[in-house]
Amino acid sequence: MMRCFLFLQGPPGPFFRQLGDALRCAGHAVLRVNFNGGDRLDWRAPAIHFRQGAEAWPDAVETLIQRHKVTDLVLFGDCRPLHRAAISVAAEHRVTVHVFEEGYVRPDWVTLEQNGVNGHSPLPRDAEYYCRTAIRLAPVPALPPVPASFTQRAREAFAYYGASTALALRFRHYRSHRPFRVPVEAAGWLRRFARHPLARWRSRRVRRALAASYFAVPLQLDSDYQLRVHSPFEGMESAIGAILASFAAHAPAGPMLVFKEHPLDNGLHNWRKWIGARAAELGIADRVRYLEHADIAPLVAHAQGVVTVNSTTGTLALAAGVPVKVLGRAVYDVPGITHQGPLDGFWAAPGQPQVEIFAAFRRVLAHHCLLRGGFSSREGRALLIEPAVTRMLSAGNAARAVEAGKPVRALT
Repeated sequence: MMRCFLFLQGPPGPFFRQLGDALRCAGHAVLRVNFNGGDRLDWRAPAIHFRQGAEAWPDAVETLIQRHKVTDLVLFGDCRPLHRAAISVAAEHRVTVHVFEEGYVRPDWVTLEQNGVNGHSPLPRDAEYYCRTAIRLAPVPALPPVPASFTQRAREAFAYYGASTALALRFRHYRSHRPFRVPVEAAGWLRRFARHPLARWRSRRVRRALAASYFAVPLQLDSDYQLRVHSPFEGMESAIGAILASFAAHAPAGPMLVFKEHPLDNGLHNWRKWIGARAAELGIADRVRYLEHADIAPLVAHAQGVVTVNSTTGTLALAAGVPVKVLGRAVYDVPGITHQGPLDGFWAAPGQPQVEIFAAFRRVLAHHCLLRGGFSSREGRALLIEPAVTRMLSAGNAARAVEAGKPVRALT
């Protein structure tokens, strides 16, 4: 049966265009809605340009679904307002929603789930479920690392946002889901690039003087919807404040607290100075450090524990057997895997993740919602296309069988 896939916004770069081409080659219809100039640049094929205000979008997407008999909706991230509205309309019309996101498990994986990811994922937070289900699944093979290129990712992001700015008048009603306007973010990035040599020098000094015992805190972006929607915090500032206050009041003498800047931070907020000032107010400036540049994998692997709102960096730590405390909602925040007590008790008694439960969790995710590959290199994208098409077609076929009352084998 021929299906009709409606594509909305994807990650910057050609991945969604390549995925659409593959679905066409498989004999299915493909539609695309462009909301801004960056969408238009990345798709580079006939598309529907939505130029109205956001209030008109629900009716517009419903018209598209009905007119073109859309069976599947494809998008990157399920928290953007335009995407949330489309998902709601799609549910009313029994349209299967395929949500791509950065991998739950890092590195080398991308997430593809139906109808929701992260805090909206239907995956249970039940250790027994993962242990029971993993028994029936093949082990995750050890494979070479997937190539990734920060330079390519940055180049594609700059091209996307540059095109959005250049064609802003053609999409005058579009409002980005990001909290800062493109020119403001661009100015922040230029300042960050200018300070790059000094920042690397500072980071080398911090790493050389780092104590053997420390807790690591990987920062997330203020634009990250996992922080904004799936946590109790309004932004990274309130999360950092809570972590510092808890560490000052409850951490035993000895361990340090190390904050690691996000590699895609736009530099608009000087976290290094803000954290230093707040630590001084709490009387712990001598125990708090800030790293602008560091390889995150060994940093968390050698930590006494990791505290995160809900970053997937937590899975890097868990894979190394390092205790993790999650402050928001995360798929991997499962009893037996992460610390389930309050943050105040984590500093003195972080516990240990149960290796067998995390291995079972990882195996289930690899079969259910992870695809090996990445968005930031040609090699990574090439690995994704074929299994993504297979997973999407299988998921849609299963959903339609259920609607028709036919028995189906559970997807893994």
